[in-house]
Amino acid sequence: MTGHLLIESGGPQTGPACERFLGDAARLARDGHQVVLFLVENGVTAAVPGTAPGIETFLSDGGELWVDTFSAAQRALPAADLTPRARLVEMDDVAAKLLEPRIRAVWH
Repeated sequence: MTGHLLIESGGPQTGPACERFLGDAARLARDGHQVVLFLVENGVTAAVPGTAPGIETFLSDGGELWVDTFSAAQRALPAADLTPRARLVEMDDVAAKLLEPRIRAVWH
């Protein structure tokens, strides 16, 4: 089955488009696909509990949540302020995921 790397850079402050993207990620995970949602730039704010309800749905549907370490630090978001299932990652983790066979990437 195809894996997906979905990249969210805008975050909840961009309006309903972010929640729709999170909904797409949740549907893919619910359908049995391997889905990694990578939050980068302002997208990292979606990992703060209560900020983007779609994150919890995505995680409960089996998705994996990655948060860019650099972007979180630039926004003064320590790991303790993020949803417990978020994984802080570096860009080399993202590059490795992109190079995996059968991975489709979508940037939002």
